[in-house]
Formats: sequence, C-alpha cells, structure tokens
Amino acid sequence: MRYIQKRLRLPAVTEGFHLITDLLLAELPELESLRTGTANFFIQHTSASLFITENADPTVRRDFQEYFRRLAPDNAPYFQHTLEGPDDMTAHLKAALLGNSVTVPIANGRLLLGTWQGLCLGEHRRHGGRRWVVATLMGE
Repeated sequence: MRYIQKRLRLPAVTEGFHLITDLLLAELPELESLRTGTANFFIQHTSASLFITENADPTVRRDFQEYFRRLAPDNAPYFQHTLEGPDDMTAHLKAALLGNSVTVPIANGRLLLGTWQGLCLGEHRRHGGRRWVVATLMGE
C-alpha cells in the first residue's frame, strides 16, 4: 500500500461554486501510478466547502449559490459572529452544511467520478483568498 499526501494551494476565486477537479488533478501526477485505491480531499478552512456535484451544466452551481444566499442571508440580525464582516457567520454555516472533505475511489490511475460528477469548491466569503486542500492518495 502506498500513501501520497500533498497540500495543494488553490487560486483565489469569487464567492460561489467552482469546479476544481482539473486543478487538483494537475497537481497529482502520482495518481496515474495507482491501480486501485482511494483519494481523499480535505479543505483546511471553515468558510469554504468541498463536495461533489454536477459538472456539466453551470446553472447547477448558480442555483446552489442562489439557494444558499436565501438559506443563510448576510446581515441577518440574529447572527452575533460578524467580526470579519456580514458574510462571516453565513460562510461558516454554508461550509458546515456542505462539508469539508470527499473521498473518491481510484482505478487504473483515475478518479472514479461518475459521468456528470466533479469536485466543487464552495467559496462562501466575498473575499476568501487562496484556499488549501490536502489530498491523500492511498492505493497500490
């Protein structure tokens, strides 16, 4: 069994939902050497999320944004945790709901994502900055 772990830096993106599968794979050439195994991706932030979603139609990601804006509106009077701005608490809520890690099977040097699946970064801050993802590949 081989273990490969890398800390990957993502570029800063605007608030919203962004497919990052290709960005992550570009930094993981070691994946090609694994015949079978699993890949875990973990985002090291409490105001951004990482999950799997539809990768073909961009309206899915726009609908996610609209839904979460309504679910957790900025400037709601009941939020107390606003030290870093009106999107501070709402970013934490969205990240907690969507999650911070995904695990994907590996076969023949490729992630076994479904036809319409992609890894998605949920950037929940207006100015979140660059994000870190830890990728752990396990397999043979």
